[in-house]
Amino acid sequence: MKVSKVATRRRMLWTLVGLAVLFGSLAVRLAYVQLSQGEKLSAKAENSWRRNIPITAKRGEILDREGVPLAYNISSPTIYAVPVQVKDKMKTAQTLAPLLGMSEVKLSALLSKRESSVKLQPGGRKITMELAASIRDLQLPGIVVAEDNKRFYPYGDLAAHILGFTGIDNQGITGVESIYDKLLLGINGNTSYLSDAGGRLMPGSSEKYSPSQDGMSLELTIDKQIQSIMERELDQAMVKYQADGAWAIAMNPKNGEILAMASRPGYEPGAYKEYDPNVYNRNLPIWMTYEPGSTFKIITLAAALEENKVNLQNERFYDPGYIEVGGAKLRCWKKGGHGSETFLEVVENSCNPGFVVLGQRLGKETLFKYIRDFGFGTKTGIDLNGESSGILFKLSQVGPVELATTAFGQGVSVTPIQQITAVSAAINGGYLYKPHVAKAWINPDTKEVVSEVQPELVRRVISEETSKEVRAALESVVAKGTGRPAFIDGYRVGGKTGTAQKVVNGRYSTTEHIVSFIGFAPADDPQIVVYTAVDNPSGTQFGGVVAAPIVQNILEDSLHYMKVPERKDQLPKTYKYGETPIVTVPNLIGATVQDIYEDLNMNFNLARSGTGNTVINQAPKAGARVEQGSTIRIYMGSTGE
Repeated sequence: MKVSKVATRRRMLWTLVGLAVLFGSLAVRLAYVQLSQGEKLSAKAENSWRRNIPITAKRGEILDREGVPLAYNISSPTIYAVPVQVKDKMKTAQTLAPLLGMSEVKLSALLSKRESSVKLQPGGRKITMELAASIRDLQLPGIVVAEDNKRFYPYGDLAAHILGFTGIDNQGITGVESIYDKLLLGINGNTSYLSDAGGRLMPGSSEKYSPSQDGMSLELTIDKQIQSIMERELDQAMVKYQADGAWAIAMNPKNGEILAMASRPGYEPGAYKEYDPNVYNRNLPIWMTYEPGSTFKIITLAAALEENKVNLQNERFYDPGYIEVGGAKLRCWKKGGHGSETFLEVVENSCNPGFVVLGQRLGKETLFKYIRDFGFGTKTGIDLNGESSGILFKLSQVGPVELATTAFGQGVSVTPIQQITAVSAAINGGYLYKPHVAKAWINPDTKEVVSEVQPELVRRVISEETSKEVRAALESVVAKGTGRPAFIDGYRVGGKTGTAQKVVNGRYSTTEHIVSFIGFAPADDPQIVVYTAVDNPSGTQFGGVVAAPIVQNILEDSLHYMKVPERKDQLPKTYKYGETPIVTVPNLIGATVQDIYEDLNMNFNLARSGTGNTVINQAPKAGARVEQGSTIRIYMGSTGE
């Protein structure tokens, strides 16, 4: 059939219309892609072409309360490979193997991976700057020396259990490194470039640098000087007593700030892999639980005073050396007992039977209420990991014997951090604070304080009047009682000894003890409280003999460092046979030898220098405090000189 020209034209018209619509659609689509999606698609393409070499952010510094760096990062580059750019993999592996301490086989496998970039680990991770420079000078194709860093602890093992340590990727693992990991970590940066499908740098492109953002700096409540003093004393104690362990805490009792915390055995955070995990995983001041012994009597004392169950000065108690409770004979540490004594002397002498009576007067409900109010039986909430909560009797399980033993610190299990926190509340006016080691967060660039950690009051436990009586009683313990080895001339010191039998295989050991002492100063306005315990010291195992002198040394050096002024209004120390009293050097200038010799013969020895009849100078100076029998050198001359 013959097709007409009209039909042919019509078909051509529709064909043209169809083509026009098609090309129009393509134009619209092209315009949409170019104008609307162009930027987005270009970015996608660029991302597919881009290769990134990471730049590790510097972890935030950890500082003491005075701004002294205790942990910071140092440059320690990491070696990367871009496998597609490595021209001769075998030769590159042979060259790098001796430098990185890795096998050629291992390196060849890494260099052959189908990845955009590969870390040459373990040998190429966090290397020295010198080694990095040597590798960079080789100019090996596809081998990149990338910025990286690692943690550095400038004071070795100082404050190790507080600081903790980090892993290979700068992640916090223990201590404040772990607790505050997110804030310390920072944000990584990178160096990137465009490459073709073969991994070669694209012509006309350049590297793009995205800087890393350093982590926040953490200022601790810890004072490096007090921490150093404490660790020195613990080290000496471990050597002197050949103990199984030792630990100590120093706290500001007015706000819960930890000024120092340490335990032995210790470790170096920068070399933690060389130590037994039990050493670095157990921060003994917050992890260790044990029967506290007589330091716990402070709680019984505070409760009895608050409830008006005792008058320390005017009420007496007779101690025959034991007390019978529920068919059990509970003995005093002193064989034969202390005889008739005031209840203040019960505290001074750490007399167990006397404290049993105080516990009985309180009753189990009241005593255990105060024990829990002082924070025992629950975690303090300190910002360190690994804290234990201790163990208390359930009230339903407390009979006459359990009440009696609890009153003098036996049968309960507590932690050192609970003890120092509770005693701080007993002496600071009755305020229980949550202990903490973080003080402030600091911007690493501007050095400005971003936020500060405020003291957190948990509850009020006792009144100021009761707290004042507790302070006075504990000052008397140091001046006249079992705590006399902690006495510091020129400072009012309060404290309490503790000696507790260790539980070995479910039974109380007769030969192994944890001996402790808690002390604070000045006794009328405490600025610092220190708790120290020694685990199974060799020789005599009494808190007053072993732990009290340690606390004395820590307190004395810390008080001088803190510039707490010495005073003359302290409670005078009671000296026992064999102890040498401390006396004041008189002013001898202007006196003649005949004037002074007879008076000084009892307390001092004289050593003369020079000629003449009159003292024109002396050493030590007048007012100095020295041991009785010390030598005073007097310089003689005439009154005209």
